[in-house]
Amino acid sequence: MVKLIKRLFIKMSRITREEVSKVAKLAKLKLNDKQIENHSIQIEKILDYINQLEKIDTNNVPCTTRAIEVINNFRSDTTEKYKNRDDILDLAPSREDDFFKVPKIIKE
Repeated sequence: MVKLIKRLFIKMSRITREEVSKVAKLAKLKLNDKQIENHSIQIEKILDYINQLEKIDTNNVPCTTRAIEVINNFRSDTTEKYKNRDDILDLAPSREDDFFKVPKIIKE
């Protein structure tokens, strides 16, 4: 399998129906003759496109993980006392001191 993959990506030569059948068998796929032919054509087109991409000079192009740079805007993490704390706690169905009281969900 590794030899086949290397051959596909290094030599970029014609993909045979036998190779498609072999890979399908290894992947435990059942393909009929029409599907094998279709996959062979599609893989050949993909490899032709890869050949085109390999011809592009990327020596002076910096590595990137995204097309657009993403910058996180973090806010400072500060605590603040809420003035109407009791009003919010009183909205809960049950409360205990300064906390919401919820039903126990973990069995002992």
